[in-house]
Amino acid sequence: MTEVKRKKNSVVWRKINSFHCADIKQWCRRRLPILEWAPRYNLKENLIPDTVSGIMLAIQQVTHGLAFAILSSVHPVFGLYGSLFPVIIYAIFGMGRHVATGTFALTSLISANAVERLVPQASQNFTTYSNSGVLGLSEFEMQRIGVATAVTFLGGIIQVAMFVLHLGSATFLLTEPVISAMTTGAATHVVTSQVKFLLGLKMPYISGPLGFFYIYAYVFENIKSVQLEALLLSLLSIVVLVLVKELNEQFKSKIKVVLPVDLVLIIAASFACYFANMEYTYGLDVVGRIPYGIPSPRAPPMNILSKVVIEAFGVALVGYVVSLALAQGSAKKFKYSVDDNQEFLAHGLSNVIASFFFCIPNAAATGRTAGLYSTGSKTQVASLISCILVLIVIYTVAPLLYWLPMCVLASTIVVGLKGMLIQFRDLKKYWNVDKIDWSIWVSTYIFTVCFAANVGLLFGVVCTIAVVIVRFPRAKTLSLKNMKELQYRVKTEVEGENSQQVKMISINNPLIFLNAKKFHADLMNTIQKDNANNQSPDDISKCEQNTLLNSTFNGTCNGETPQPFPNEKCSVILDCTGVTFFDYTGVSTLVQAYTDCKSQNIDFFLANCTASLKKAVQYCGHLEPDKHIFFESVSAAIGAIHLNKNLSKFSDHSEV
Repeated sequence: MTEVKRKKNSVVWRKINSFHCADIKQWCRRRLPILEWAPRYNLKENLIPDTVSGIMLAIQQVTHGLAFAILSSVHPVFGLYGSLFPVIIYAIFGMGRHVATGTFALTSLISANAVERLVPQASQNFTTYSNSGVLGLSEFEMQRIGVATAVTFLGGIIQVAMFVLHLGSATFLLTEPVISAMTTGAATHVVTSQVKFLLGLKMPYISGPLGFFYIYAYVFENIKSVQLEALLLSLLSIVVLVLVKELNEQFKSKIKVVLPVDLVLIIAASFACYFANMEYTYGLDVVGRIPYGIPSPRAPPMNILSKVVIEAFGVALVGYVVSLALAQGSAKKFKYSVDDNQEFLAHGLSNVIASFFFCIPNAAATGRTAGLYSTGSKTQVASLISCILVLIVIYTVAPLLYWLPMCVLASTIVVGLKGMLIQFRDLKKYWNVDKIDWSIWVSTYIFTVCFAANVGLLFGVVCTIAVVIVRFPRAKTLSLKNMKELQYRVKTEVEGENSQQVKMISINNPLIFLNAKKFHADLMNTIQKDNANNQSPDDISKCEQNTLLNSTFNGTCNGETPQPFPNEKCSVILDCTGVTFFDYTGVSTLVQAYTDCKSQNIDFFLANCTASLKKAVQYCGHLEPDKHIFFESVSAAIGAIHLNKNLSKFSDHSEV
């Protein structure tokens, strides 16, 4: 009896052990994406473009690091650390191959609220001459970075907690109009925060509700105090940056290496300031002393975590939302997938671990990510190469940046935000597609400008949910028929060898951000699935349980399935009767489905569209009027397919 039990126990133990090892291996691959892409890295094809992209990215990381550290009200050297450690951590845990994480304007602005509140500038007089022993910085500077690292740490903890709770699946509430409006409003705040440097004004730190308007009121009241030298240098820097960047973009197909205008401008301005002694002759503000080297790790001050909860939530939400939008955009552009929940973990660890190395809050930045696109980056190796160069700057070049004028640094920030500021152009497309989305964009932007980025984000999400609650009860659904997949086969008359498969799929629900992602997945699965005779019963039952699409075989009710035909050309007719209302996200999904089908040589038709839906799809998809994809009914679409088949046949005979 005992021997039988021992055998059973050994078998059970082997099963548990084998399952445990396989589970750990799968978990590691899922949670450490570097284990997936690093072994398959192609040195011959990817190393050169990644190296070029890494060099250009390092230039941006250094300038952004210095600027966003000042924006966060801490010493500039801590921005260089924020351009190093978070980048390495995200390359290990992140899934965005073309996402440039590091210091970020919006999170720096939020962090500055906590820094100025807990360690105000007025307290500097009592601590300036007290050396902390860390890089020769004053105790005042160390207190300030202590608050910033506390925000970074707690923000990362919140993101990791959201990962554990699988809140990445709730990101569908973050619609494109809300993200666009929030980032545009936050970029407006960042530009406003740089006005004092652009104009050379000495002004106190102003924040809080309506702080945006108070800043400009102060500027106009003290307009006579503007430094003409700083203003002229700022204007010159902005003109040079915009002009050269536009030329780079215009001729990027003809030139192999993009001119690093940011680096050239910084070097030229630093030399000019040094030789002309602008700091003392004209009173220009400069970056000041930047110590070289990296101090030993130190834990953030845990005793002030309760005082920075609001800022930490702002950093966690705003940083994640912008980073996820960039990761999803790059994944869509370069045809790979991103796990929303894994991004919570990647950015959470990038904040938590980096906070021990004196780093300010970090996230992905639009300008740097666009730079990776334009320079042909292939993988995360570009980010790792930039880290090597940033490390070299920290240990060698950093002290030489003492004479960099603040107005020039502010100019690079303003020009770098161009990608966010031009999102005002989105208003036109939202107006043409869905007036409610347009209203949400405008109201979210106003709330962001009047209050803060996190307030605007929450307001936008609440508005979106309210709109759905109001609109969904008015939605008309299709009649409750047990429709399976309806499949027509139109045989050609040329020896009966070819056939054209027509799938008609009806939409049951309004098409909005809530169901757009699932609709696209279900639609593509329905189009691409094999014939019924190659499907398992589970697949068929899943198709029948689909709540977004109704699809049935017009073949047989007796269990027979249509036989496959060789060389089939597939056509898809989407019956839009059930689309009683829609939003921009839903229309974008329809356009994406059309593009995907077109790339697979599948004819795509829309039947029973309302006039507003037809107009929105044409506008959003930039479709020409002669694109005949809209039909008044399903039968009209089928007739067009017959006609096209006959015309094709006639053309073939004519050629013969």
